[in-house]
Amino acid sequence: MSEQRQILPRSLAIPKSFKNFDFGSLFSAFLYPALGIIGMTAAIISGLLMESVQLHWYYAPIVVGVIALTVFICNIGIGGLHRVWQHKAGELKAPAQLIVMINVLIAMQGSIKDWINYHSQHHRFADQPGDPHNPFESKRWAWVGWILFRDEKDLKRPMPLWLKNNVIIRVCDKNYNLLAAVVHFLLPAIIYGIVWMAGGDLIITLLIHASVVIGRAIQFHATVLGINVFGHFEMPKWFTYFLALLTGGEAFHDHHHDQPVSILHLPRRGFWNRIFDYNGTFFLVMEKLRLARNFTIAPQFATVKAKA
Repeated sequence: MSEQRQILPRSLAIPKSFKNFDFGSLFSAFLYPALGIIGMTAAIISGLLMESVQLHWYYAPIVVGVIALTVFICNIGIGGLHRVWQHKAGELKAPAQLIVMINVLIAMQGSIKDWINYHSQHHRFADQPGDPHNPFESKRWAWVGWILFRDEKDLKRPMPLWLKNNVIIRVCDKNYNLLAAVVHFLLPAIIYGIVWMAGGDLIITLLIHASVVIGRAIQFHATVLGINVFGHFEMPKWFTYFLALLTGGEAFHDHHHDQPVSILHLPRRGFWNRIFDYNGTFFLVMEKLRLARNFTIAPQFATVKAKA
C-alpha cells in the first residue's frame, strides 16, 4: 500500500478543540481585518455626521492606492518566502532578505519555520491525504481550517536545514511575535501620536491605517482561499489572472506545481507577463541591482536568444 493511502486526511486526523486552536491565526485571518473595516467605517461615519470632521474627495483614491500598495508589499514578502526560501529558486543578499522579511511581517505570515514545513508537505502530498490544505477533502478546511487547528507534531518540526544558518531568518523567526507587534501596533500608535501632536488630520491617518489592514486581509485571503482552494480546481483564465494581481503571480498554480524551482511564473518577455507576475519581476530587479543571484527559470519562461 502506498504511503499516501496509509495517511488519514488531515481534515479528519487533526482534532478540532481549544487545545490545538491557534488564536494567532484567528486574529490574523478574521479579527485584525475586522478592526480595519471598523476603523474605515468609523472614519467615514464621523465625516458624514460630525461637522468638525472633513472628508475630501481625494481621500478615495488615496484609500484605493494604499490598499493596492499594501497588497503589493505583502506579495513581495510572500514571493521571497515562497520562491526563494521555500523552493530555493535563487539566492538573496542581506539587504534583499531584510526587505522580504519586513514584508513577510507586514503580511502576518507567522513562523517561517512552520510556513515552509507546511508548504513542503503540500508539495509532497498535493491534493492527497497528508496535504495540509487539500480542497478535495474540505474547501473550508483548505481555506482556514488548517491554520486554525494545528497538530503539535507539525509545530515541533525543526527549521529546514537549508535555512538553519540564515541569521536574518533565525533571529526574526525567534522574535516573530514581538516584531509583528511592533509593526502592526507600536508603529501605528507612534504615527498617530506624531500626527496628533503636530495637529495633523487624524481622519486621513485612520483611513490610511485601515486601508493597510484591509489590503493585508485581501492579500491574505486571496492566497489561502484563492490559491489553496480555487487554485486547485479548473477555473476560468480571467479569474486566474485576477487572482494573480492579488497574489503577485502566485496564482499560476498549475505551472508552479510543474516547475516549483522557478523564480518566474510567466515568461520573462512581455510587459503584461511582468505585470501579472510582479513577484518574479521584483526578483529580476533585485538581480539587476546585484542583490540577488543564481536564479532558476523554467525553460519555457527563459529568454530565448536568437541564433547568429
